[in-house]
Amino acid sequence: MSAQMLPLLVAGAFFLGVMGLGLLAVLLVRGNRERRIRDRLTSDSTAPPDAPREAGGLLSGLADSGRSIEHLVDTDNETPRLLVQAGWRGARQHTYYYLAQLLAPILGALLVAIAWLFAGADASGVNYLMYLVVAIIIGLLAPRFFLRKRASARRDRIAAEVPLFIHLLVLLFEAGLSTRQALATLVREGRGTLPELNREFAVVTRQLDAGADAAEVLHNLERALEVSELSNILSVLRQVDRYGGEVRQPLLEALQVLEDQRAMAMREKVNALSGRMTVVMVLFFFPALLIFVAGPAFASIIKALGNVAG
Repeated sequence: MSAQMLPLLVAGAFFLGVMGLGLLAVLLVRGNRERRIRDRLTSDSTAPPDAPREAGGLLSGLADSGRSIEHLVDTDNETPRLLVQAGWRGARQHTYYYLAQLLAPILGALLVAIAWLFAGADASGVNYLMYLVVAIIIGLLAPRFFLRKRASARRDRIAAEVPLFIHLLVLLFEAGLSTRQALATLVREGRGTLPELNREFAVVTRQLDAGADAAEVLHNLERALEVSELSNILSVLRQVDRYGGEVRQPLLEALQVLEDQRAMAMREKVNALSGRMTVVMVLFFFPALLIFVAGPAFASIIKALGNVAG
């Protein structure tokens, strides 16, 4: 690094740091304003106006700043749905996620700055400036990538629990229980059997106990989770709850369709695995087998030709 470029790079780094601090301050002020408005709308009217702030006020303000950054990345408002699909419904979990969204790019920028400071005079400031931009971008996208992976894994676990869920529903309906009673029984007794669905239907039963419409609650759950295997069952439950009728046969038909789809998917996986095994056999086993079978004959032919030539 030349001596003429060092002041320019230091000035550029200082400018970027000041801009980052300014942006962070703006986001903090905006997040605190939104949080005060939300607290004013949801707080108890009997509380004194000068009540002390809760201990997590700073974390809440930082989380609101992270939420503002998330709005810049998430233009389709997909994050709330992904949080539900990942099983993070609580306010504390939301706070931690938005804190990660705020701190991840800052941590990435700090790591690059520390690496540049300890790299010595031979380090190229232009390259580290590019690394800084890349670290900030990765820090912005990493929490959403982790959230997507967790939501996808949990949707797969929910889909795996659907067949057993159908069997239990059929048994409960045959015992004479209604839809609400069956769901309440599954929540109360199926914690170890259906861990993921138990958490979701625990929320559903609380909403039903509060007086919500069953069809609307089940529709909201179907739209939030986006698990096709479960969506068919929730549609059947909504129709039965609203219009009545036989529920056992539609559930068994949905179960048969689900098992057929899983059997077809398994056959596709087996076919793909067979193709990969064929490639492995051609590349590794077939040459070894050819050497083992044709090797002695080929060696004999070479020996015979050598004797004739001698």
